[in-house]
Amino acid sequence: MTTATGLLRDIFGFDAFRPGQEEIVQAVAAGENVLAIMPTGGGKSLCFQLPALMRDGVTVVISPLIALMRDQVRALRQAGVEAGALTSGNTDEETDAVWQALDEGRLKLLYIAPERLAAGSAMGMLRRIGVSLIAVDEAHCVSQWGHDFRPDYLRIGELRRALGVPLAAFTATADAETQEEIVTRLFDGQPPRAFLRGFDRPNIHLAFAAKNGPRQQILSFAAARKGQSGIVYCGTRAKTETLAQALSDAGHSACAYHGGMQAEDRRQVETRFAHEDGLIVVATVAFGMGVDKPDIRWVAHADLPKSIEGYYQEIGRAGRDGGPAETLTLFGPDDIRLRRSQIDEGLAPPERRMADHARLNALLGLAEALGCRRQTLLGYFGETATPCGNCDLCDKAPETFDGTQAVRKALSAILRTEEWFGAGHLIDILTGTTTDKIRERGHDRLPTFGVGRDFNRAQWQAIFRQMMGHDLIRPNPERHGALTMTDAALPILRDQQAITLRSDSLAKPDRRPAVRELVSDEDAPLLSALKAKRRALAEAASLPAYMIFNDRTLIEMAEQRPANLDQMARINGVGAKKLDSYGRAFLEIITGASEAMHPTRQKLAGRAAGTVFDKLIAVQQELQRGADGTEKPMSCTHSTLRHMAERRPATLSDLGRVPGMGQQKLDRFGPAFLDVLRAED
Repeated sequence: MTTATGLLRDIFGFDAFRPGQEEIVQAVAAGENVLAIMPTGGGKSLCFQLPALMRDGVTVVISPLIALMRDQVRALRQAGVEAGALTSGNTDEETDAVWQALDEGRLKLLYIAPERLAAGSAMGMLRRIGVSLIAVDEAHCVSQWGHDFRPDYLRIGELRRALGVPLAAFTATADAETQEEIVTRLFDGQPPRAFLRGFDRPNIHLAFAAKNGPRQQILSFAAARKGQSGIVYCGTRAKTETLAQALSDAGHSACAYHGGMQAEDRRQVETRFAHEDGLIVVATVAFGMGVDKPDIRWVAHADLPKSIEGYYQEIGRAGRDGGPAETLTLFGPDDIRLRRSQIDEGLAPPERRMADHARLNALLGLAEALGCRRQTLLGYFGETATPCGNCDLCDKAPETFDGTQAVRKALSAILRTEEWFGAGHLIDILTGTTTDKIRERGHDRLPTFGVGRDFNRAQWQAIFRQMMGHDLIRPNPERHGALTMTDAALPILRDQQAITLRSDSLAKPDRRPAVRELVSDEDAPLLSALKAKRRALAEAASLPAYMIFNDRTLIEMAEQRPANLDQMARINGVGAKKLDSYGRAFLEIITGASEAMHPTRQKLAGRAAGTVFDKLIAVQQELQRGADGTEKPMSCTHSTLRHMAERRPATLSDLGRVPGMGQQKLDRFGPAFLDVLRAED
């Protein structure tokens, strides 16, 4: 076996390994199963490329992005290593060249996407070419808890078992839960040799700022770094295009990148970014794992990322050459609302959504940190650190205040309302704001009603946001986003522990006009739950979501909260057919329980005839055995009662002509039925 240091020098041109690389290379080369978690820019790819050259046979590299595979194959070939990729983006000539190299036994590294494993021929092909090692790049994608979940990654464990070869998995970010899932799915629960090589990137300056004219904030940040390559991450595709145009108008070289673009257009942006100095790419997270440019000098987030893992992956693309790099992450209430709704509208089970809310809380904790951001960031990944001196909070400490009493009041309001309400309603209680909802529930008589008038509504929103950042409270997906307390809140509630909050977060002005939300804060979680149900039904039926119910109908459901099918039928957009097909499913989301209703009665749902039908049923039940309760049981069919409710016969003669009404039934029920029908006219 050729020595690692010799290959490192002769093939890759490096005189020495980076910290942590050598022992990983030796373990992989020796055929051990390995899980290596290394920071972005820490040299992960070398840790499987070098062992591939040290071992006989072919190393299969499973990678999530075509751009990433192309970059690595190109670099390996330039270094004289036989490598190839089989991707959907290949030309016929490229694919033929890969097969020829495999047939001739020359190829050392074969890159494929996990989706290729779904093809029935893949297993036979991999057996035939003599695979001796499987390397999994961006292994966090195997985790359903991760932000880049790819279902075909789940086939890799099966591939490892079938081929009987060692597997090495690499990623830059994985919290304890994700690590556990990687071990379960890739290694059948048998712990591989694990290497945790530190998450710190001390050359990257960390900074967060509350949104206050975010477009101008991004433009100012870019202007101070004009001529440097940078990435701006946005939460929506549309925003990438408008912000890229604004940067271009300001004299920067900038372009947009998102998943909705044509593949060739995306490839052109990737090529430009790799070769042009000073280009700014404004992108969604679609522009992510394929970025392999060492001299990106800054990364900005125009919107709050989804999680700390996502944030760390994205800022890690800056300063991969070890030179100084800067970051800026903007955040605001709209971002948090969007991220919460994305979690709630997903189809994940409640426990996963609760875990994702906790991950978002951790990111809010980083955004609202009181001290060194790097300490908070590394602490999330289980590392300890001293103050870094290279973040905005080390540059200038934030203003703080003792928030113990305010937090205790908020927790008391949550407890006294039995953890069934969101921040909007709780703030109404704390500020003593009397609303219909407050009066209906008697919450104006709670001891906490009005105890928080020393803060205004916006300040209370900031306090609740910081409470989430401290993971004292979390939205409960099973209660449509109602805030529930965590164990961490109990010592504060019991006056056993104090808490410090940032005062600057309470005072930040926002010059932008308020964004008009589809629904109130209170109704937003329910709307998200209704959208999730709509999405599930639409996917099952292979229909566009709007063909189930449009947004306006779901908004009215969230606001009106129908308690039964009668009320559901009165919602605009809920016709008889949709009520029959979907009414119970959506009612169950709103009320937590489905309603049983006879099909004949359901056809009258939402109509006055339905109320008449119910009264006729009640009368019939009273007289079923006659006025004295001793006669032979007798009843009318639901169809007969529906006919009466709709036609409203006015006399006994008219009643006798109703289909299904014979003389005996007329004698027993007729007068009582007429009383009901006349009372409803």
